[in-house]
Amino acid sequence: MKVLADGDKEGFSDTVLYHVLSKEKQLKRRLPWYYAPSFLLLWVALFYAIVLPLFYRLPDRVTMADEPLKPGQFVAERAQKILYELDRIGPKVVGSTANEVTSVAFLLNEVEKIRSEMRGDLFHLEVDVQQPTGSYVVGTMTSIYQGIQNVVVKLSPANSNSSSYLLINSHFDTKPGSPGAGDDGTMVVVMLEVLRQMSISESGFMHPIVFLFNGAEENPLQASHGFITQHKWAANCKAVINLEVGGNGGRDILFQSGPNNPWLVKYYKQHSKHPFASTLAEEIFQFGILPSDTDFRIFRDYGNIPGLDIAQFSNGYVYHTAFDSFDVVPGRAVQNTGENILSLVRALSNARELYNTKEHSAGHAVFFDFLGLFFVTYTERTGIILNYCFAVASVLLVGCSLWKMTCVSEVSAGRISILFASHLGLHLAGCLLCIGLPLLMSVLYDVSDRTMTYYSNNWLVIGLYICPAIIGLVLPSSIYHSFKSDDKISHPYQMYVGLHAHCVVLSLLTIALTAIGLRIPYMCMISLFLYIVSLLINLLTTLHDRGYYWVLTVQISQLFQYVYFCYLFYIFLVIFFPAMGRNRDSANPDMLIALICAVGTYFALGFVVPLINMFRWSPYLLICLGVVTFIFSMISITEVGFPYRPKTSVMRVNFLQTRRMFYEYDGNISVNDSGYYFDYQDRRALRPLKDYAVNLTGLTSVDGYCDKYVMCGIPCFWSSWCRGISSAAWLPREEEVAVPGNLKLNLLNKTLSKSGNSARFEFELSGPPHMGLYIRPLDGVAVEDWSFIRTMLDKPDKYSPPYQIYFSYGVDSSPFKFHIDFMKSDGQLDGQIFELGVVGHYVSQDFERDETTIRFIADLPDFVYTMEWPSLFMRYIF
Repeated sequence: MKVLADGDKEGFSDTVLYHVLSKEKQLKRRLPWYYAPSFLLLWVALFYAIVLPLFYRLPDRVTMADEPLKPGQFVAERAQKILYELDRIGPKVVGSTANEVTSVAFLLNEVEKIRSEMRGDLFHLEVDVQQPTGSYVVGTMTSIYQGIQNVVVKLSPANSNSSSYLLINSHFDTKPGSPGAGDDGTMVVVMLEVLRQMSISESGFMHPIVFLFNGAEENPLQASHGFITQHKWAANCKAVINLEVGGNGGRDILFQSGPNNPWLVKYYKQHSKHPFASTLAEEIFQFGILPSDTDFRIFRDYGNIPGLDIAQFSNGYVYHTAFDSFDVVPGRAVQNTGENILSLVRALSNARELYNTKEHSAGHAVFFDFLGLFFVTYTERTGIILNYCFAVASVLLVGCSLWKMTCVSEVSAGRISILFASHLGLHLAGCLLCIGLPLLMSVLYDVSDRTMTYYSNNWLVIGLYICPAIIGLVLPSSIYHSFKSDDKISHPYQMYVGLHAHCVVLSLLTIALTAIGLRIPYMCMISLFLYIVSLLINLLTTLHDRGYYWVLTVQISQLFQYVYFCYLFYIFLVIFFPAMGRNRDSANPDMLIALICAVGTYFALGFVVPLINMFRWSPYLLICLGVVTFIFSMISITEVGFPYRPKTSVMRVNFLQTRRMFYEYDGNISVNDSGYYFDYQDRRALRPLKDYAVNLTGLTSVDGYCDKYVMCGIPCFWSSWCRGISSAAWLPREEEVAVPGNLKLNLLNKTLSKSGNSARFEFELSGPPHMGLYIRPLDGVAVEDWSFIRTMLDKPDKYSPPYQIYFSYGVDSSPFKFHIDFMKSDGQLDGQIFELGVVGHYVSQDFERDETTIRFIADLPDFVYTMEWPSLFMRYIF
């Protein structure tokens, strides 16, 4: 151990004393610590005082009594009366009496009521009930439909010869078990009231309007495909307004536009009464993050029709459940959507762009609203210019600010540059922690099997993810300011340099995201614009160099940034909170919620939370935030954090009571059993049921049977079900499932080709309105051709066996005939060629459930909602 001499001891003491005094001097330059809680609570108060009220703001409902005083306005009360009657029909599944008979008759009756009030001298009304048959590939399956139904209404001006039509679409069919008052009954009645208002208007319009009430959207998307590829009016439709509901109520958001055709968004800006839209929502939806799809894609891909995709999304907990009923549809939400759509229809039906949309198709639009108060849109090309200009301007102004600090502080430019580089590194570390700490929390909750604690009590994310994001963002700089001081450069300047680092990171992010062709850098551009406005003001006045006075202009500008980004990311939390209950079990849903919270915190508070270091003892503030996270974590592991609640935020359990009959090549039955096939809907699978009376003895994964039987021996319904089949489960039951209908497959003929290298098998299939085929060639065999569309065969890199064919019908129940041609490399076609699975799904309430199933459902706890039906799975080897 080295012993210090007396002189060395004196020098060491002087050094320690200097650092202590310097530290005390730096602390004195900071604001008192007791202002910090007020500073943080101010931003919390702004969220509750501004963001939430504007987010949930809806217009007053117009009643039928108000109509004489408000002519030409959308009348929500009349729409609600129609919705009440539509809701009383109950679930409307394709092929059911409710969908194919009752609902179609109901819609035709409502249209005739409108015809009786129509100005016959000004308008013509034509009605067509279309019953198309066709096929296309969706997901990883070929979807075939036969005799499904569309109710199509065309309203034409009497004095117009325009051959360009405006198309408006919604669907009246529903998911099994759901009356669909929200999805999509709300939009059906909005369209009926819009049709009525347009038909009684004294002012005409240029272009005919086609109102498509499609009867097979949930099937999925079959009816829109049947219309756009086959209907006599489809070729004339030049633009579409697609109306959807992903929940029940709330404001309607424009979440997809185009493709291209930025003039459509301009019309939305000019004529939407209550604008609510986001380019970020469009790009997120098109990335496929949300487990949903709409008819808009069909019109875009198969009709090449540009348009606007608009949807309500609040209260997604009732989406596709029995609780999506008339009682939970807010009248003011119907009024909000009705006013928007009526105004848009009036404008677009008079749009000259409809005469030749190709002339106006160039470019894409960047668009967003500011708290519903006003709407901003510009072309993608303009957005690229703005992004680059603001990014460069920000860097230049930051350079000017640093140069001015050099002059005022009388330090070298190199010293300021080192300080800036240090803060840039600290900020990058803070960015990583801002994202990383919430993600770490989500992983810990997943490992401990406590995902989705926020599902019913959304406020838990404040402590679980937002506080860790704030801590992560400011922690590196807080440590730096606590242990390192620079007496030559004032503390206010050091704080400003930290914000400059955030600005430069946003500039680099803007350039990078713009360069790869995304439109979401508009968010960075907004942040840069607001920051450089405040920076310019400070540079052009004396505020820049007067202690903390520059904070005033920065924070005033940040008020706008904060409320906008809180508003924007709150939209996604409202959408994704309930969506995590139907996101299947393969991925950790908390990671997505944590990421939304973290990115939202970064954009909303990136220029705010670093100012915590203005206050004395700032590390203690971070410790307090950590205590908040700890308290919320403790709360989340109590009953408060249990995800599910009866009726309001249910646990979704999809299962099919299945009878299985597997025939071998010699005709003998090798498997003849019954059980329940579970298609897991969320990360917790069925584990929350282990403490309840329901008997799950024998529940096993089907993954072990995937090599033994085609499609793992499980009757998965659509491609989304089949893609997740490896994590599905099978629960055997002793009682045989009572199959409530017929399912029959006949081999009509087997013929060999002239070359003898291939064989054709011809079949006839009859059964319930929903049936499936799974085709798996055996070793050495390939499908050469078939009677279905060849898309899956022509793209072997994308589609591989087993092939899934989904078949449904509406009013045409005639047997389905098809053939498959197989080729074998050795030419030996006398033995086993392929495995064929045939499934009948008895989906609608027209088919009864057996007593054993009814008792099983009754044993489930009250927070469980089941979507179920009987099915018959027969497997053959030919």
